[in-house]
Amino acid sequence: MADTEASAVWAGPLRGVRVLDFTRVLAGPSAALALADLGAEVLKIEPPGAGDETRTFPPFREGESHYFLSVNRGKKSIVVDLKTEAGLALAKDLAAKSDIVIENYRPGVMDRLGLGYEALSASNPGLIYCAISGFGMTGPLRDKPSFDIVMQALSGALSVNGEPGRMPTKLGIPLGDLVGGINGPIGILAALYERSLTGRGRLIDISLMDGLIGMLGYLAQLAFFTGEDPKPQGSQHPNLVPYGAFPAKDGSIIVACLMNSFWERIAQACGAPEWLHDPRFASIEKRRDHREVVNAAVSAFTRQKTVDELVEIFTQHQVPHAPILGVKEALAQPQAVAREMVVETDHAVLGKIPIVNRSIKFPGAPQPVPTAPPTLGQHTDDILKDVLGLTPEQIEGLRALKVIS
Repeated sequence: MADTEASAVWAGPLRGVRVLDFTRVLAGPSAALALADLGAEVLKIEPPGAGDETRTFPPFREGESHYFLSVNRGKKSIVVDLKTEAGLALAKDLAAKSDIVIENYRPGVMDRLGLGYEALSASNPGLIYCAISGFGMTGPLRDKPSFDIVMQALSGALSVNGEPGRMPTKLGIPLGDLVGGINGPIGILAALYERSLTGRGRLIDISLMDGLIGMLGYLAQLAFFTGEDPKPQGSQHPNLVPYGAFPAKDGSIIVACLMNSFWERIAQACGAPEWLHDPRFASIEKRRDHREVVNAAVSAFTRQKTVDELVEIFTQHQVPHAPILGVKEALAQPQAVAREMVVETDHAVLGKIPIVNRSIKFPGAPQPVPTAPPTLGQHTDDILKDVLGLTPEQIEGLRALKVIS
């Protein structure tokens, strides 16, 4: 096969790695999605009936949920009733032929089904088993249900989000769940490397609360230093000024004075060189102490201009800035187009649909467009035939018993 032909079918660096995906909703599916994007074969086990709960989340198009479509590209769906002995046996057989298992049930649920790490690794010592839950496998909250907003609240992340003097607001992006899609794959990829050295797999315990606490970053250290809780700053920064959203004639724009040297650029861009001689603005600390004065001065300039005019001015003066785009604008902007962040793929029901593309690129080794999120049970027969070697007669027998659908 020619090099160009070979690169055209390169799935990614995890080609040949099989993932058995017991996850649902968002935290777990986003972790499995990351592995699918990297080229792994992801077999998504769904219960009969509605399947993954997010298949029932409106709005719909031709019966397909926008929510499910958002985090299940590149996967295969198999419907198995884990409440039957035969269904559990199928799941165990698939786990024995998999490299990775991901689940995001409450701790103990998979153990009670006989699908926990100890049970599955007994017949597959190389198995990497990633358990994602709200609070992890230990601690007083381990058995409590978790949701994105709960994680944001208990981690401290929600307390610093919102406008000063007002009630905190949850993050617009569900990071309390999506952190599982970040830390889960990191742990899995590290365990894959370790397995290449030892031949053995490992149990990974991912807590969403741990993940968001880990993302507090300098805010946690600020609390350690000052002994006080950081306060909501809106789009502003607790110590850097000006930093955040400023009004324009037709919208708003971000201006970010990340370093002291940028202040001179901002003053020149705003046509106010006198700011450079104002003792209230002479340092990062002084501008922080006179936050309202600084912000009012910058706002007085920006509100006289359109967003496009401000982009031109700030670009000319090399001021860190960005227009605040809506989601549709963000997806259609030239940079996103150049990076192929939106592509079309063929869905079994909807035909050609736009989807967000992989966010990790491998220069010189192009990957094909991800396959569309699967319809419920779309690959049941193929998985049983190709992975477990079942005959059509055996598959029909399981279907007749309602083990699969």
